[in-house]
Amino acid sequence: GNISVLFYFSLLLGCLAYTGVDVSQYHSESVLKCMKNQGRHFVIVRGYQSNGKVDHNARATIENAKKAGFKYVDTYLFPCIPCNNPRTQAKEIVEGLKGAGYNMVWVDIERYHWHSSHSANIKFIEEMVDELEKLGQSIGIYSSYYSWEEIFGLSYHGLKKYPLWYPHYDNNPSFSDYHKRAFGGWVKPAIKQYHGTTNDCGGSVDLNWYQRITN
Repeated sequence: GNISVLFYFSLLLGCLAYTGVDVSQYHSESVLKCMKNQGRHFVIVRGYQSNGKVDHNARATIENAKKAGFKYVDTYLFPCIPCNNPRTQAKEIVEGLKGAGYNMVWVDIERYHWHSSHSANIKFIEEMVDELEKLGQSIGIYSSYYSWEEIFGLSYHGLKKYPLWYPHYDNNPSFSDYHKRAFGGWVKPAIKQYHGTTNDCGGSVDLNWYQRITN
């Protein structure tokens, strides 16, 4: 009897699912604390903007999230493609958010001012990711099937060693939809953005779902 109960609990613990938010504007400690109290487990804060600048609200929001009790706080880098300096952008976000206490940098790859050439885009993103690696960052990739197809082509699998965060606004916090539109060589994603812009505790957020394998 005891063995089967233990086995059941280990199954339960083997796979934990959490919801969290990503934000692209300043959020106060009290708003973030309210989100934490509602059961959100992680926050991903925009750290770099498509205009080629570090987001001036990022540091304060990351620090507020930590103060609000969030253990998992990441940042995301929205690249400036016309700026044509992927390594510099990687250095700028790391330098700009030094000491803020984020865990990971997610590189946001969506259709916005990319080159028409797949090979030029691949060169850009590989340089950016390589620089982030050299700077000792934990890296993740945010993208979708259609963005990947247009920007790199579906045959490109060069970033599959990094965790994938993908959007699909089906309001379904699970990965059950992913296999229908798998891309980039990823068999299983890490995070799903399942609901677009919504209000959470008075803050504007996207909702995300994360599954952690613990055993």
